[in-house]
Amino acid sequence: QVRLVESGGGSVQAGGSLKLSCSVSGHAYAMGWFRQAPGTEREFVAAISWVDGIPYYADSIRGRVTIARDYPRNTLTLQMKRMRSEDTAVYYCAATIYYNKNPNVKDEYGYWGQGTQVTVSS
Repeated sequence: QVRLVESGGGSVQAGGSLKLSCSVSGHAYAMGWFRQAPGTEREFVAAISWVDGIPYYADSIRGRVTIARDYPRNTLTLQMKRMRSEDTAVYYCAATIYYNKNPNVKDEYGYWGQGTQVTVSS
């Protein structure tokens, strides 16, 4: 079993930065961040293997976000910078205990956090 709890969401002005955290209980093979804006599908943001630390990023956001693991604190983070209004969404932390061939596919994750709201104002 894996339990995930996100934190760090809030409001930020366009061009600003925000860091999300996800506290992890249990053991995961890989973890990721997804986001969902009102009326849209949940979309992939970034993922990382808990085993080798290799990160993956959505093309649309590459260069503006950094996903990282904090082993001692068993925490996953997402640092976002140069934020835009289109980054406004509920951000979800996700985990899988199996090898996931397609880290950008939400169906490959079996565990999800409750989500944290991020609002970017222009």
